[in-house]
Amino acid sequence: MARLKLGEILIQQGFITEEQLMKAIEAQKKEKGRIGEILVKLSIITEEDMTNALGTQLGIPFYSSDDPELLRPKEDQELEKLVPADFAQKNTVLPLSKTLNSLTCAVSDPLDLLMLDNLRRISGCDVNLVLATRTTLQKAINAFYFSSGKGSGGEKRATLLDAAVESSFEASDDFIAPQTDGGASADLSIDRLMQKASEAPVIKLVDLIIRQAIDERASDIHIEPFDNKLSLRYRIDGALVDIPPPAPHLHMPIVSRIKILAKLDIAEKRLPQDGALSAKLENRKVDIRVSTVPTVWGEKVVMRILDKDAVPLSLTNLGFLPKQVEQLKKALSSPYGMFFVTGPTGSGKSTSLYAAVNETVDPTKNVMTAEDPVEYRLEGINQVSVKSEIGLTFATALKAFLRQDPDIIMVGETRDLETASICVRAALTGHFVLSTLHTNDAASAITRLTDIGVPNYLLTPSLVMILAQRLAKRLCPKCKEPYEPDPEKHGGHEFKSDLIYRAKGCSECNNVGYKGRIVVGEVLEVSDEIRLLIGKNASHQELKDCARKQGMLTLFESGLKLVEEGITSYEEVCRVSIE
Repeated sequence: MARLKLGEILIQQGFITEEQLMKAIEAQKKEKGRIGEILVKLSIITEEDMTNALGTQLGIPFYSSDDPELLRPKEDQELEKLVPADFAQKNTVLPLSKTLNSLTCAVSDPLDLLMLDNLRRISGCDVNLVLATRTTLQKAINAFYFSSGKGSGGEKRATLLDAAVESSFEASDDFIAPQTDGGASADLSIDRLMQKASEAPVIKLVDLIIRQAIDERASDIHIEPFDNKLSLRYRIDGALVDIPPPAPHLHMPIVSRIKILAKLDIAEKRLPQDGALSAKLENRKVDIRVSTVPTVWGEKVVMRILDKDAVPLSLTNLGFLPKQVEQLKKALSSPYGMFFVTGPTGSGKSTSLYAAVNETVDPTKNVMTAEDPVEYRLEGINQVSVKSEIGLTFATALKAFLRQDPDIIMVGETRDLETASICVRAALTGHFVLSTLHTNDAASAITRLTDIGVPNYLLTPSLVMILAQRLAKRLCPKCKEPYEPDPEKHGGHEFKSDLIYRAKGCSECNNVGYKGRIVVGEVLEVSDEIRLLIGKNASHQELKDCARKQGMLTLFESGLKLVEEGITSYEEVCRVSIE
């Protein structure tokens, strides 16, 4: 008999109506989360109702907050040694009793399989589960570990992504390979690798690694082998964060499983490889790029997560200031010309470019892109992935595009004179061209184009707008801390706001004080005055000064406005830009 869905159970129990369930499903399409969490967020049900229904769905006993004695751990069983305080707090799990080798624990999320594996490993016991709400459990955990002093003695509260715990999968002797050539693992047979990569624990572990990364809003997953250990890191909000890694003996099966999914050569371990795979999560599909490189300890894997639903592909939602959004939309409505996005690697140029292309999508227009590689697949757009090894370069693709009757052309990056020249020619012959450059600010893009050989007289009529940008971390809305700005500590700048905010740290943001990122932009409109300066071969500083006189906000000035709005901190603006 098929298990009832959580929504169906809640309807049967009379907690919600079908209309309320449909409302939650619609909300779930727009944001991440399980249906129960969405219902709680919409205040349709309580946390207790949701957890009770989850227990009914999974056949796990539910302990209500009405009877606190149920969540009182048995004494004299040294439960605090079986489940340390930092693990209990981090994972919201409370040991209640132990009988022989069976440990009964209260949890709020019985679907966190990686946590349950780690719980079995550190406790050395089989685990029986009961359910309680997160709020009730946190109070019970604090009462058990800290009110009684069992969590003291130098134990430090762990962050959400503490790399102290390994996976509980058991090793077998044939996973351990002799070391050769400075420690690199010797090859197992291909048949053996295929067999191990197809075993249920490895499949489940790879799925969990990817799912957790997506849930944590990570952009990249790094799986790195070292001597006698395996490192697992997620890049979250631009910074790499350690998370509990699998055991070292699982490295080769994990890599093999990822290679199979990405359609890579499982036998090739001496050369770098690139591939791609897709993950299906609830009602959406997430594309993942895979890259492997051989290191002295074995193959390192990096997976780039391309979650279109998690990235707001619209200029307004990316965080540009209202005036900047107006300027950008005005430029993007031009019938022809060149639009450049500039910034260093990792500054969000590609995302802004996609958002800009989204603004131009029109059923009456032919939109074509050349990318290296295609990151997000967009409806109604002809996207081409550049492959230099077979001669399909940006320049080659552009030449072909001009014979395809395009209205709008997007070029992933302008790297050389040939590509730049074709972009200029396309812009001058009635096409709108969007591309990226690697420069520090907007005015530098003009001098970069002239430096690589584009004549000034061609730039003057073709350039429409240049957008420079950085990504700043957003302050966590739950814990950001207000304070009075001091001009002496803020470079003499006087803020319009009486209070600005700084990072503090809480459980919601993993104690870092920031959650998510926002664009800090510098929008240079190519006016008639700017065109005159380009024609005179003006310097970078002259171009920048002219743009500022016309109202352009520099990256630093745009960042200060975000500080005044309480979106980011002064320290973060100083990190991503200079005055």
